[in-house]
Amino acid sequence: MSERLLRPKEACRLLGVSYVTLRRWIEEGRIRAVRTLGGKYRIPESEVKRLLSGVVTREIRAIIYARVSSSDQRKDLERQIEYLTQYCMAKGYKVVDVLSDVASGLKTNRRGLMKLFNYVVNKQVDVVVITYKDRLTRFGFEYLEYFFKQCGAKIEVVYGEEPKDAYQELVEDLLAIVTSFASKLYGMRSHKKKKLIQGFKQLLQEVKKND
Repeated sequence: MSERLLRPKEACRLLGVSYVTLRRWIEEGRIRAVRTLGGKYRIPESEVKRLLSGVVTREIRAIIYARVSSSDQRKDLERQIEYLTQYCMAKGYKVVDVLSDVASGLKTNRRGLMKLFNYVVNKQVDVVVITYKDRLTRFGFEYLEYFFKQCGAKIEVVYGEEPKDAYQELVEDLLAIVTSFASKLYGMRSHKKKKLIQGFKQLLQEVKKND
């Protein structure tokens, strides 16, 4: 059975406060609110009961992390941030910071990612919220998950599997890996390196055709 959601007017009446006060409490994270598809606030009945009983819940500090691979995907970056902000509000998290990067998931020295590590190491965050695992890193997600856990933070992945339209980004990351290995294998022999990369590109095109 789903929890009853109260309209702001009803919540204000029960709590004995004005709408301005209720809105401030929502923004400060003192009371958890859910937003409808139409953008209206609804207050879970359990939140009203909690405030009336004087029970203080521990504030959960959250950091939003979003990433896209190229500048032409900035609209998607904005959508990630907007959705994750709404998600944190619905969960009652206090958003400490919103971090983002426009870079490949293979790049390890991303500015936003480095700042996130500082928050985690200094124990200034309880939960890191992302849309998909690959937004944080293309490989080695489990290592980061373990590292964050040792610092008292958890990673919360809102969605499960990576969306199908992320194919191009994955292809670019795979090409970057092949190019890196080709450089190590062939050194300065650029013709062999070029041949290997072209062959890999052709293979990817054939896979896409047969998919």
